[in-house]
Amino acid sequence: MLLKQLLLGIIGVSSGLIVSAGVFTVLISVGLIPRFAGKMHVARKIFVLEEMVVFGTLAGGFFSIFSEWGMIGEYVREHKVFGSGATEGVWNLAATVFLIVFGLFAGIFVGCLALAIAEMLDTIPIFSRRIGFRHGLGIAILAVALGKLVGSLLYFTQQVFLYGG
Repeated sequence: MLLKQLLLGIIGVSSGLIVSAGVFTVLISVGLIPRFAGKMHVARKIFVLEEMVVFGTLAGGFFSIFSEWGMIGEYVREHKVFGSGATEGVWNLAATVFLIVFGLFAGIFVGCLALAIAEMLDTIPIFSRRIGFRHGLGIAILAVALGKLVGSLLYFTQQVFLYGG
């Protein structure tokens, strides 16, 4: 039994290392971090940006495996940090603001990553030439982005994630 658990642990850690190496390879190959540094005019601090990406990946992996360590709200509610009457309201407001900001930045990152991969593979120019699409490419990309936005809003406002349909 111990040997089985040890083998499963080794396989799990090895699989995680391989997947994370693949993710970092994609980020490096599309040049996303240098592009962010160039757009933000902080090219001198590119190593800090790269370290933050690694830190964010490690923190996300840690909290997805050890979720009980990330239960800050439970601690705040149990100890009534903001007083007995205001704790629930203050915590709900803070959590909502955090989720909005996190969702905005996560969406920007995923969108930039998708566009960087598409640009690296030259899929947009090839696709537009193949279908004879000369004018309105920006409008088409905006329509796709707005469609994804509307779909996400419907997904979360209708709470599809709770019952799957």
